[in-house]
Amino acid sequence: MTDTIPLKGNWNYPTSIRFGAGRIAELPKACETAGIRSPLLVTDPGLAKLPMIAAALKSCKDAGLGVALFSDVRGNPVARNVEDGLKAFRAGKHDGVIAFGGGSALDCAKVIAFMAGQTRPMWDFEDIGDWWTRADPAGIKPVVAVPTTSGTGSETGRAGVITDETTHTKKIIFHPKMMPVVVIADPELTIGLPPHITAATGMDALAHCLEAYCAPFYHPYADGVAVEGTRLIAAWLPTAVKDGKNIEARSHMMAAAGMGSTAFQKGLGAIHSLSHPLGSVLDTHHGLTNAVVMPYVFAFNRPAIEEKMVRLGRYIGLKDATWNGVMDWVLDLRKQIGIPHTLKDLGMNDGHVAKFSEMALVDPCTGGNPVKIGVAELSRMYQAALAGAL
Repeated sequence: MTDTIPLKGNWNYPTSIRFGAGRIAELPKACETAGIRSPLLVTDPGLAKLPMIAAALKSCKDAGLGVALFSDVRGNPVARNVEDGLKAFRAGKHDGVIAFGGGSALDCAKVIAFMAGQTRPMWDFEDIGDWWTRADPAGIKPVVAVPTTSGTGSETGRAGVITDETTHTKKIIFHPKMMPVVVIADPELTIGLPPHITAATGMDALAHCLEAYCAPFYHPYADGVAVEGTRLIAAWLPTAVKDGKNIEARSHMMAAAGMGSTAFQKGLGAIHSLSHPLGSVLDTHHGLTNAVVMPYVFAFNRPAIEEKMVRLGRYIGLKDATWNGVMDWVLDLRKQIGIPHTLKDLGMNDGHVAKFSEMALVDPCTGGNPVKIGVAELSRMYQAALAGAL
């Protein structure tokens, strides 16, 4: 990247994105663009204590916005978090939401805004068939999204993942109007992320790009976004982990995260369906879990994706642009940034396999896997990831 091309821009892809260092200063203006005069700022408890949240609240208040804070959001958000957020939203008579934080805060915030004007229970809008048409579009409040990690890309997505505490299952709440109206993607907000979170969230972005690319559907737009997102991650994730203050690396990783979620409108697959049960039952970090299962899913899917992966290897500049070369790159990247090799490292054991395989089978991501899978195949991938067998 030359000095003559600043890492800054205004994009619509399709979300309106204000990208670049320092653009958090535009938060009040973004709320105005979204038609929000009294926002509820939704974040997580850790971020709520940091200066960036205090500064965001002050800038909104100084601009005359009736802003308030809600921060009761778990790392894997649960239905109670949404319910409590709705109470705060309605009690404060808010007219929109600022979703501020990592994927958990963004997902919870988007679902709060979605549910603000609905009369049916949240689970009636799970991403099953056309259930999204049950929603009253007029009851969906606008969202301004401010990501502080480079992983989930929830800022450019039309869904939120919420855990049903009664069944310990992750469910996807979907509606086209859940897409944020404006995104402020300011890489300076990611400077304070520790290396292990940078690594885990970066691998989440990679999982989104690679699964979207491999999904067995025709969507050349998504494929193009996915492979360029992969190239950026390959080039910049190790630097972002090693030198968290490198704003160039942080910028490219933030762009790649949004690209991943833009691409996965095409579909996801078994990486995600295997990861979701661990997150809902064992409360593992989603991006880290995706990173651990990634090579085992690729190995299983090889008959359907080998040609695509070879093309990808050439595009991202691997010297060995073969199946083995791409797999070695994934494994080397994981090792370089400190990703564990097996699911045992995340607390899973053989006793979980049967139940988790049943849960993964009904996960909405399973249908996007390039090789058709059932309980037996999911069990085989879990066992391989527990044993470290590739």
